[in-house]
Amino acid sequence: MRINVYISSSGLCSRREADRLVESKRVTINGDLAETGMNVLNSDEVMVDGKLVFHNEGTVYLLYHKPVGIETTTDTTKPKNIIDAVGYKDRIFPVGRLDKESSGLIILTSDGQIVNQILRSENAHEKEYVVKVDKTLTDDFLESMAKGVKIFNPVKHEYTITLPSIVKQLSSNIFSIILTQGLNLQIRRMVSALGYHVLSLERIRIMNLSIQDIPVGKWRHFTKDELSILNEKIHNN
Repeated sequence: MRINVYISSSGLCSRREADRLVESKRVTINGDLAETGMNVLNSDEVMVDGKLVFHNEGTVYLLYHKPVGIETTTDTTKPKNIIDAVGYKDRIFPVGRLDKESSGLIILTSDGQIVNQILRSENAHEKEYVVKVDKTLTDDFLESMAKGVKIFNPVKHEYTITLPSIVKQLSSNIFSIILTQGLNLQIRRMVSALGYHVLSLERIRIMNLSIQDIPVGKWRHFTKDELSILNEKIHNN
């Protein structure tokens, strides 16, 4: 994470004030003078005016393998909402959405800032899905999905062509797709526009975060490495 975020999370001061401390050469990282914008790991020794500063690790970061039928909403009056499904003791909220009929990886956190950063820059970040459709895949279908598909944008009331993506055939009617944009129900709308129907859709990866070791309906905390890499990807976007 950035040095100003690290310092401010300790409760010492705001991020803007932390930047001023760095600019005034009052901050060191592992004995060396810090520079504005530098990244810091939890294992690094950060000092302000010669006194150790500790990052507050109380913030929650979870990876959840959402089953089909769970709705990505924080409204706990709705049945099968994601908050009740996860059942975490502290207040958390999902980053982005995954429609009710889809399964796969969802980030949940108590860190409002990282939510905004990911959503604000999601067009630059990879998300990978595995999709099963109702008919045999053709070369034309795979090529069209990769190049971009013309779909109707209900928000702008106009047609748009999706950005190029990486598509790989996995079996006669299953393919993987890596997107770098996040239009509402994008894959389902792309598939429908090409005359197919989605039978199942699972998100297996968001940037460096994988669903590989998380059973359906279960969650786990981020590892320190996962959080560090995620912060680096966001800030280097």
